[in-house]
Amino acid sequence: MTNLQEITLWTALITPLLDTGAVDFESLTKLVRAQEAAGNGLLVLGSTGESLNLDESEKTEILKHVLSLNPKTPVMLGIGGIHLKSTIESIKAANKFSGVHAYLLVTPLYAKPGRVGQTEWFKALLNASEKPCMLYNVPGRTGVAMHVETVRDLKDHPNFFAIKEASGKPEDFKRYSEAAGERIMMMSGDDALCPAFKPYKLRGLVSVASNVWPAETARYIRHTLNDTLKHEDLWRDSSNALFSASNPIPVKALMATKGLIKTPLTRSPLDARDMKDLDLLQASDRNIAEWFQVTKN
Repeated sequence: MTNLQEITLWTALITPLLDTGAVDFESLTKLVRAQEAAGNGLLVLGSTGESLNLDESEKTEILKHVLSLNPKTPVMLGIGGIHLKSTIESIKAANKFSGVHAYLLVTPLYAKPGRVGQTEWFKALLNASEKPCMLYNVPGRTGVAMHVETVRDLKDHPNFFAIKEASGKPEDFKRYSEAAGERIMMMSGDDALCPAFKPYKLRGLVSVASNVWPAETARYIRHTLNDTLKHEDLWRDSSNALFSASNPIPVKALMATKGLIKTPLTRSPLDARDMKDLDLLQASDRNIAEWFQVTKN
């Protein structure tokens, strides 16, 4: 069985699209193989994968396609929503896929529940799961932070193995880390902030940047965890460039210019035309390439 504790980098995979708007499975295959070569875990159908903008049949086909490739690296499936019964049904359906190793469970969307509501929501999902689960705090997208008390309430649940913390605040990362205890892995959801999170039991990264820089980002997190990272400002600025418009618009734009995917298209309500200037992205790409050439593994 895959030891999820050994995975220090998960790539939140984009969903590449054709000019028709259909999923580009050929490019998706190439992206999976690039992550596999770098040893990165695969997070499929997270927010970077535009999961809320895809219909159910498309999501099923994407998952089945990734699993059909038999990747030599673990697969985590994003699970998000607002309707508890249908979210539980999604988990039960996913339980049937042996190639799925874990779930990413996001704070309930839109409703902004308090401690009790969040605790009961996550407990119901954890109970339905037959896989380890990573709880995801991303208040910029959900409208409410995951309650620290909810983490304390659930930290001993056997299916709770990690937290993806994307508040953007080191002080919040510290609070969640303290509440989670020693067993729960603390994963950064912010590429740029890994060095700032390192003092607070950082164990790894769930990354957008590794879509375009798979081996480079793997080296970045290794150096961060080993306290050997140089040019922290370069990684901070380059990672932040990937959020100069709503994610995943910038990373798709850069990947398209590099020929890694066929188009930069995103699904409505996202629109690739909101990325008006590629200069910063391309300069960041050059800087990361130079860094990779001069650093050791």
